[in-house]
Amino acid sequence: MIPLKDDIPTRRTPVLTIALIVANVLVYFLFQQGLIGLGDQGNQRVVEYGAIPYEVTHPSDQCEADASLSEIRCGPDEGSGYVPFWVTIFTSMFMHGGLLHLAGNMLFLWIFGNNIEDSMARPTFLLFYLLGGLAALALQVLTDPNSAVPTIGASGAIAGVLGAYARLYPRARVVTLVFIVIIFTVVTLPALLVLGVWFALQLLPAFASAGDVAGGGGVAYFAHIGGFLFGLLLIKLFANNIREDYDRAYRIPVY
Repeated sequence: MIPLKDDIPTRRTPVLTIALIVANVLVYFLFQQGLIGLGDQGNQRVVEYGAIPYEVTHPSDQCEADASLSEIRCGPDEGSGYVPFWVTIFTSMFMHGGLLHLAGNMLFLWIFGNNIEDSMARPTFLLFYLLGGLAALALQVLTDPNSAVPTIGASGAIAGVLGAYARLYPRARVVTLVFIVIIFTVVTLPALLVLGVWFALQLLPAFASAGDVAGGGGVAYFAHIGGFLFGLLLIKLFANNIREDYDRAYRIPVY
């Protein structure tokens, strides 16, 4: 299922949601992909600026890729200019593994993020977004603390937004593109169903591949779970301007 839009209009321009999308796009094209002459340095920068669980659990060590970028070795930090882990836990939230990864994340952020931003003060939304990303990374590190594979992407922070949306606006309607084998159609579904299916699609492969680093197919499923649970459980601590009448148009009348 691919969400296309929801039916809750925002009461103000989602400035921070737009800014986050722009920031992610710029980082991908200018910092990672070399539109300003970086060339193959994009992959190296994933290792340098991605969040590596081993570095988080071993703060005095650093991980480095070999010349071919085919192997990552971790060991004591010799002060050779590598990015400290407490920086990478934030920079990793703005890096992506490819155009589809970027496009999918930005689509979800635009559809669901604008209403979550609308439910609180803008600085609070930025704090909520970053904390969601940190919660996502925390669960990913907890499940595989010695992994030397860089974790990148806004998926964890956006998962926090999705969890928040499921809690605040479960009866909102989401126009969704649904694929059934080779057939696809556009249907309007309750937000809770769309987001519930999305969460289930994170749970199943996460626990199916538990203990098998390669089994996740390169996707940080536990990060998605951690971010979603953060948003679902804690959004009420941040949101102070919830749109209570969002489902008025399709409530069943009571006589």
